[in-house]
Order: sequence, then structure tokens, then C-alpha cells
Amino acid sequence: MMGKFQVMDHPLIQHKLTIIRDKNCGTKEFREVVNEIANLMAFEVARDMPLEDVDVQTPEGVAHAKQISGKKVAIVPILRAGIGMVDGILDLIPAAKVGHIGMYRDEKTLEPHEYFVKLPSDIDQRQIFVVDPMLATGGSSIMAIDALKKRGASNIKFVCLVAAPEGVKALQKAHPDVDIYTAALDQKLNDKGYIVPGLGDAGDRLFGTK
Repeated sequence: MMGKFQVMDHPLIQHKLTIIRDKNCGTKEFREVVNEIANLMAFEVARDMPLEDVDVQTPEGVAHAKQISGKKVAIVPILRAGIGMVDGILDLIPAAKVGHIGMYRDEKTLEPHEYFVKLPSDIDQRQIFVVDPMLATGGSSIMAIDALKKRGASNIKFVCLVAAPEGVKALQKAHPDVDIYTAALDQKLNDKGYIVPGLGDAGDRLFGTK
């Protein structure tokens, strides 16, 4: 069964995405707004988390209420740009554990290579949000999800800010069970593997590097 593909068109998400697309948006504002968008997206990504019934004593009596049950959450950013989305999601789900997957892209072949994987020990029991601002060729996200599945993970959602059609197609083909959430589906990739119009190199813009 093909996973969900959702472009989040909420006005606040779209407005904030426009702010960070602007090439004149500085590092501090870029970093803050990326986290704000991640926070807003997490609200929707968490929509189908399972609930269980619980009774709670209020000042006036007993409320028959709901709380999140079942799988706990792990946020797994793809290094390094994915780090920029973690705090925004943690604000909403503070009990989540955070794993890290490091990828670098060979500038000649554009192929990704895994160099670092550090995950919670119970990763196979968690609902996982893999986060990376850009879904371009799909290479890094596919390899990151490969790395997670190899370690027993099965309940995985991919969350990005901007996606290219080529990347969406590649990720869906490689991992049809993974839901994909993005704030925008852009036109295409250029010959360097960058999303057009995109927002440039998210890692460089988050951390002020070139």
C-alpha cells in the first residue's frame, strides 16, 4: 500500500516558507522560522497517533479523557540540515527521543554516503519522524530510511519543507510504506541536484557556512 503524500497548505506554514525562501533572509531568522514551520507541521504529522482512554481527577470531579498511547516517538534528523527542524518538533512532543543519521553527498556522482548512525536503543518500537528540510534527489532520505529499517524500525514518516517531484517519486518507489509530508512541492531539480526554485542549501543557510 502506498504511503500518504501530503503538501501542507496551512496559511501560517505557507507564509513562513515564503520568508525563508527569500535569499536575503539572514541565518538567525532562517533558523528560527525553520523551527516554527517544523512545529506547525508536527501538529499535522502527529494527527493519527493512537489515543487511549484515561480517567483524570479534575478540581471538580472525574473526566473521562484521552492520552497518547502505544508507540513513543523518535525524531531522526538527517545531518546536518535536519537538525534545524528538531527543536520545533520537540516543543510539541517533548518526550520524543532524538536519533541522528549522517549523510554526505559525493559532489561528482551526487550519491549519498552514510557516515554516522546513532539511534535510541528501542528504535524498533517507536513512531519515527525522519526530518530533512529538502527532499531533492531522494538519495539521502532513501539511505536514511534503509538504515532505520535495517535496525528494525517500521513505522516511519518523512517530513521536509520543500520537495522536488523527482525526490518524491524516488522515495515512494524505494519505500512505499513511508508517509511523506512537505510544505511545498516545487518544480524540478537542476543539473546540480538542487531544488528549483527551492531555498538554496538549507544546511549552509541554517549554520552560516558556505
